[in-house]
Amino acid sequence: MARVQLVIPDEDRDRFVHQARSEGMTLSAWLRAAARRRLEEQQQAHPFESPADLEEFFSACDALEGPGREPDWQEHLAVIDESRKRDASKT
Repeated sequence: MARVQLVIPDEDRDRFVHQARSEGMTLSAWLRAAARRRLEEQQQAHPFESPADLEEFFSACDALEGPGREPDWQEHLAVIDESRKRDASKT
């Protein structure tokens, strides 16, 4: 088994040790588990291989948002302006 030396701020070490103990683990075991989880999360993300994959992704995202629509930029600006006018009158 390989040994790895890690340089971290004392505050982080204390927080990591506290969390590891609360989970019934040693710091070493907790760090290994955290690293494995990070690898698993990264390996689950697959890059788009074609423009069709990208279109499929955005179509799926659009379906999740529901029937509403995103306000256009002019609508956002109107809301911002109205908010600024209300705040300006309070001064």
